[in-house]
Amino acid sequence: MADYAIPELGGKTPLEVARTPNMDRIAACRIGSVRTIPEGMEPGSDVANLSLLGYDPVACHTGRSPFEAASMGVSLKATDAAYRMNLVTLDHRSDKEILMVSHSSGDIATKESRPIVESLRKEMRIPGVNVYPGVAYRHLFVWDKGPVDLETIPPHDVLDQNMAAYLNHAGEDPVPGFIRLSWKILKDHPVNVERIKKGLKPANSIWLWGQGRSPQLHLFTEKFGMEGGVISAVDLLKGIGVYAGLEPINVKGATGYLNTNYLGKAEEALRGLGRLDFLFVHVEAPDEAGHNGNIEEKIQAIEAFDEKVVGSVLKGMERFEDYRIMVASDHYTPICKKTHTSEPAPFAWAGKKELASMRKGPGFTEESAKQSGLFFDKGHKLMPVFLGQS
Repeated sequence: MADYAIPELGGKTPLEVARTPNMDRIAACRIGSVRTIPEGMEPGSDVANLSLLGYDPVACHTGRSPFEAASMGVSLKATDAAYRMNLVTLDHRSDKEILMVSHSSGDIATKESRPIVESLRKEMRIPGVNVYPGVAYRHLFVWDKGPVDLETIPPHDVLDQNMAAYLNHAGEDPVPGFIRLSWKILKDHPVNVERIKKGLKPANSIWLWGQGRSPQLHLFTEKFGMEGGVISAVDLLKGIGVYAGLEPINVKGATGYLNTNYLGKAEEALRGLGRLDFLFVHVEAPDEAGHNGNIEEKIQAIEAFDEKVVGSVLKGMERFEDYRIMVASDHYTPICKKTHTSEPAPFAWAGKKELASMRKGPGFTEESAKQSGLFFDKGHKLMPVFLGQS
């Protein structure tokens, strides 16, 4: 959710413009900033959400893709290197000019991406490599005895940039060659032919990044003495939950985009809390809007999250004798940059009795978080405080 001031919004952020009465109500009790990205680490959702869940990324992070493998039910051997395999849209203007048009093939749907990944699985035929279908544009490339120390590039970091120098690289790094291998398979794929007819962006290339080997995480119940669950449309978040021993709870219609089933996430969270102590609910839509540079959609996503997720959860939680609830931006995804940044992000939390006081506060915004004076320099220290264990 977090962003920078935007001239088109009169110098305000999407959070400052959006109507967020439910998050504002929580922020009236307690708001602050948390450094979810340790210094020197890439500002990815894997690092940020590990921090929010109470895990120190410096100690346990090996790469994002092993988490995605766990979500898909893919068991990694010790020698396996797991890579995220995006379906992207490239504009091949010439051998010297190849632009990254979309990191998500224009928000391709899962029903379209599955046959594409199946074609890649059958036709790429790289020794020791298997590909697995995920959700939307996010898929998995597992390379037995593959290296993990290659310098790969997150595609959302290079939107509208010329990637020809990287893609034409003929050195020891085999990843650009694997990417090029996909072009012939995808160029005239029936799914892409239909997408082009409809004026949609084709999935005309794979993109490999975020590699790593299987990490070691202590179970959430061992760390905090609580049984928990995770709700997300994103394999990465589900996979972190798998490694942490959190129950992955699927929600019909959860897409990771603006059209996701917000209310369904809230309903499943409340249902899960009937048997679990803790629920981690993740909504991807504001992040996707940030990557796409779409101000209007980011505001819509924030408002839908506040009304349908936060508001619904607050109402449903009233049946419990006591509870605590936290809202947080895992990281910034500024409209002007179309990618993640690493500055401390806003969070707010409150207990049932605090919320009953009906106090007024400054609202859930980036500036309110900065001005509060409440700051966690080590992101993984926030969770035990929220849970009352520190």
